[in-house]
Amino acid sequence: MPVSFNSIYCESFMPEDWLTSRLSALAQYQEVLEGTSDQKGELTGWVSFPDTVALSHLSQIKRIAGTIRSECDVLVVIGIGGSYLGARSVLELLRSPNYNLLCHDSPQIFFAGNHLSPDAYHDLLALIEGKRVAVNIISRSGGTIEPVATFSLLQNYLKKRYSHDELQKRIIVTTQANENPLHRMALDENYEVCPMPSNVGGRYSVLTAAGILPFAVAGIDIDAMLKGASEMRRTLSQNRPDNPAFQYAAARQALYKEGKQVELLTSYHPYFTSFGEWWKQLFGETEGKNGMGLFPATAQFPTDLHSLGQYVQDGQKLLFETCVVFENKTESSHIIPPSMDELSFLEGHTLDFASKQAFRGTLLAHVDGDVPNLLITLSKPTAQSIGSLLYFFQYSCALSAYLLGVSPFDQPAVEAYKNNILALLGKPGLEDQKESLSRRFCRI
Repeated sequence: MPVSFNSIYCESFMPEDWLTSRLSALAQYQEVLEGTSDQKGELTGWVSFPDTVALSHLSQIKRIAGTIRSECDVLVVIGIGGSYLGARSVLELLRSPNYNLLCHDSPQIFFAGNHLSPDAYHDLLALIEGKRVAVNIISRSGGTIEPVATFSLLQNYLKKRYSHDELQKRIIVTTQANENPLHRMALDENYEVCPMPSNVGGRYSVLTAAGILPFAVAGIDIDAMLKGASEMRRTLSQNRPDNPAFQYAAARQALYKEGKQVELLTSYHPYFTSFGEWWKQLFGETEGKNGMGLFPATAQFPTDLHSLGQYVQDGQKLLFETCVVFENKTESSHIIPPSMDELSFLEGHTLDFASKQAFRGTLLAHVDGDVPNLLITLSKPTAQSIGSLLYFFQYSCALSAYLLGVSPFDQPAVEAYKNNILALLGKPGLEDQKESLSRRFCRI
């Protein structure tokens, strides 16, 4: 099994029937996801996408990526939320957080449009000046303020550097082909369009063009990634008690019912940090509704043990940990040499061995401190294994939301801040709202 789940360090904190009492409901929700139920699944196109993605679509992505790899020094990926978190997380996990310093045979990849910071945009221009640049804007709706504003600025910058014919090769638009403003602009300018499936929501889109085009530019094997996701689907589509998605969703729900309010995703692999950001959006936007849901948080161990370790061990007992364990990260040839006498016990051990002992010691200390721990284990990070892990979390998240009693695929509350931003920016038709907001803000 590409991804395994272990609840042994958590079961004393949950009722004995934590899994069996939920199996019937999980089976029903599985049928909804798989399309074998009378109940219509919403935005569930991602479930079958690894198996049904058109060869023509993959060919287009590989062709574009090949052109960028051969003709460009830099790819700027513009997006926010699910339109960039997945791409960034996999790039850093499979390549390195230092990818742009180490990518001697691939284009540098910079992420933009996930903020409205003039300082960060100024730095981006400095980083790409004098280099051959391609841009991939990713926006499912085609109207999200942060990426659209950044794209407008960058498009204007590129128009000063390249002819229109050149721009047509250097600007790629990944969006839903439904005549949204971004899609219409791409058609008018004759830019390349990579369509996003209409039945896949943003936070479930990492294995569509939103993620796999940047992966392919970085030289990651997208066929292997989709194969890993497909293999994981075959495991998770089975109605069995040992289904790891059933187990993870049930354990999360059981701990929530026992009063846990926070799920802390941890790993002992420093390249996993951005993956945690993708996971936070996936679970936070899916479950945080109607005053319910676990709060998703992340920590990178052992680094964060020296900042959060005291609280996790001895603070309020409101959280549990889910630790992602890679059985084999890299072949370790880094043997710790002789040092101070007081640390002579380290001599001869590899860094990998020391990391494993840090994991084991911390796990047992936290469990002894009444902090339950769930373990998700997979082999060395590869395109195939990470494809499996991405799919596992998406499937588990959808099941968890159904168990909670909320839709896994909407995010109604985010419209509140979006509408306020649009009003304050002067969108026509929202003048009264702008005036009201401006008066209130002056009182803060």
